[in-house]
Amino acid sequence: MPIVNRIAALHEEVAGWRQDLHRHPELGFDLPRTSALVAAKLRDFGCDEVITGIGHSGVVGIIRGARTTSGRVVGLRSDMDALPIHETSGADHASTVPGKMHACGHDGHMAMLLGAGKYLAETRNFDGTAVLIFQPDEEGGHGARAMIADDLMDRFGIQEVYGMHNSQDPVGTISVISGAASAAVDWIRIAIEGKGSHAARPHLAVDTVLVAAHVIAAAQSVAARNVDPLANAVISLCHVDAGSAFNVIPQNAELRGTVRTLSKAVQDLVEERLHQIVAGVAATFGATATLTYERACPSVMNTAAESGHAARAAASVLGEAAVWRDVDPAMGGEDFAFMLEERPGCMIGIGQGGAFGLHHPSYDFNDEILPIGMSYWAKLVETRLPA
Repeated sequence: MPIVNRIAALHEEVAGWRQDLHRHPELGFDLPRTSALVAAKLRDFGCDEVITGIGHSGVVGIIRGARTTSGRVVGLRSDMDALPIHETSGADHASTVPGKMHACGHDGHMAMLLGAGKYLAETRNFDGTAVLIFQPDEEGGHGARAMIADDLMDRFGIQEVYGMHNSQDPVGTISVISGAASAAVDWIRIAIEGKGSHAARPHLAVDTVLVAAHVIAAAQSVAARNVDPLANAVISLCHVDAGSAFNVIPQNAELRGTVRTLSKAVQDLVEERLHQIVAGVAATFGATATLTYERACPSVMNTAAESGHAARAAASVLGEAAVWRDVDPAMGGEDFAFMLEERPGCMIGIGQGGAFGLHHPSYDFNDEILPIGMSYWAKLVETRLPA
């Protein structure tokens, strides 16, 4: 390509869309303004079909090439939802909604896919069909499943599907991993019951705060002493709920957190050991405890052939040296994994640099990379659906 003049010329316009989306963040499935804006843009571009309400508030745009004799159909996915975080970036386009902000770059993801859609609808230099997928509730982990349940893949005949997420890697780089690219994320909830008492008479209590503290410490032994050091597991107990006063030993306590793994064998091991530890530690102190373990999101598993297609498209835009293939998987979760359970595909990382990482209240998407992302999408469609 690398970045064609038409895509470069769209840069300022697309940055305007991105900043507008940033000013007006919406959460989860509740995306009335965001979904309407995306659908309106797709109609303005002249997409052949624009379908709303897929997966509650998802939007799908269909762009057919100058020819469709190949019968090939490629899906391109962007997420749309923001986070319940109060923004402190100080940007001119900062969130206008208190307690909500685009702290993960989904505004940029939407803008890049919209920009690519505009280019593809104008040029149609491919043989087949491009399906642009705008997904709700990635942060909640339910949006991809909701769109799939609404027959996303079969209804539109998608044969392979691709995603993109920004990272703090340097601007002008794209990372492509074949195999596990992100962790499976499981949600854990531990309910502890003991015996409440006055703080002055601890001998009459079964102290659930003490039990919770020992469970937190013991849980870390799973990753440290049960999981192979060359494998991966992260156990994070992030929320403790216990007590109501300075001088009351509480009857109940609750812990909540996540488990992140890259293989099913390790996932199974961690779940088994946590059940044993929670029950054993509680019994040691005369308490009872129940672990609820929910497998919320699988690992993003990029398929080998599609990872190769993605890497070649990226190299055609940025050059071979800018495509990072030997990078470590991320331990964050990404519900694009559900789409990859339905179809082969690949999620890439696009470097945007920046001092603040994802989910930080001062984070902002870097508009400098918009033409890179748009060019990658366009090149991917044109190489997977050659005219």
